[in-house]
Amino acid sequence: MREIRPNVYSVGAIDWDARLFDRLIPLPDGTTYNSYLVKGSEKTALLDTVDSQMTDVLVDNLIRLGVEEIDYVISHHSEQDHSGSLPEILVLHPEAKVVTNAKCKTMLQDLLEIEEEKFILVEDGQALSLGDKTLKFIHTPWVHWPDTMVTYLEEEKILFSCDFLGAHLACSNLFVDDYEVVYEAAKRYYAEIMMPFRSQVNSHLGKLDGLEIEIAAPSHGPLHDKPAFIIDAYKDWACDTVKNEVVVAYVSMHGSTAMMVSHFVEALIERGVKVRQFELSGVDIGKLAMSLVDAATVVIGCPTVLTGAHPVAAYAVFLANALRPKTRFASIIGSYGWGGRMVEQLGGMLSNLKAEILEPVIAKGAPKDDDFAALDRLADEILKKHKEIGIAQ
Repeated sequence: MREIRPNVYSVGAIDWDARLFDRLIPLPDGTTYNSYLVKGSEKTALLDTVDSQMTDVLVDNLIRLGVEEIDYVISHHSEQDHSGSLPEILVLHPEAKVVTNAKCKTMLQDLLEIEEEKFILVEDGQALSLGDKTLKFIHTPWVHWPDTMVTYLEEEKILFSCDFLGAHLACSNLFVDDYEVVYEAAKRYYAEIMMPFRSQVNSHLGKLDGLEIEIAAPSHGPLHDKPAFIIDAYKDWACDTVKNEVVVAYVSMHGSTAMMVSHFVEALIERGVKVRQFELSGVDIGKLAMSLVDAATVVIGCPTVLTGAHPVAAYAVFLANALRPKTRFASIIGSYGWGGRMVEQLGGMLSNLKAEILEPVIAKGAPKDDDFAALDRLADEILKKHKEIGIAQ
């Protein structure tokens, strides 16, 4: 429990030991579940709750603050890491009303069975007075669920941004103090959670342009008292510009695909193209997702298993397709023994990528001189494509 501004407090929980989110996303540095209390001269509002496993921490923070009555609980987003403690808070503060948008209300009822009479619905741009403090609600659907909104505390110029601008990062400091560490954690968070909704992110960033923001207070990670740092980073990640980079993600069973990848990566380096190489059987999917944020080209290296794609490579392609990066070009390299439809399978799984598919290079058995020459031609083609869009010399 810490004071952000007079009568504005951080009352959430630090989860130092969390290592997996949604049973999918690695959390190498834990996370926080940020909840905020705003005391006005007439009313008191709690902005989001915490994950249900951390309910005791939130309740204890409110007790230590001497909070006897909560008038409003602002629900920005119904996902349980934000709303898990809401039922308990409503039991402890039975007069409190849940302030949210119509979509979030429906989802809270589905997830937590909150009673109809508990809700107050707010429209985009609507304000709620706490007396000497005013909360303005801004709808930001699909960042990253359809129910998401953010809140702007007008008098203190604080943006409570929900998942927007956040980072899975457990830390003891209230505000950002290590920008390099926070940048990496925030980029990982953007890549894994926000990137599939890049167009909506761009649209909602425009809504922030008209606000004077002195503090950005997200639902995960430290607060930003220099908010331009994270807002500018989001503008860079979400824009259409790609970099002269190729992500090469591969798996190899008996060495043939690995030989092709080694030759291909060296060919790209010789041509002045930056490469990020990932061996998929032990990859941190967060780092792979981060590499996709800026890369102009993605190349999958894959052997054939029972006439189809290796499952590990198929999973990586599925992930890339789900994350919808702004990648402009894609290709496949790999090997087979007696035949199969590996290329067709993987190509068909990239339907969400608005990328030009460059001619694959597939070797029969161990790669031969002709295969290495084809890899050189693929490297040439990638460099040519990068030059055509103005990102390579």
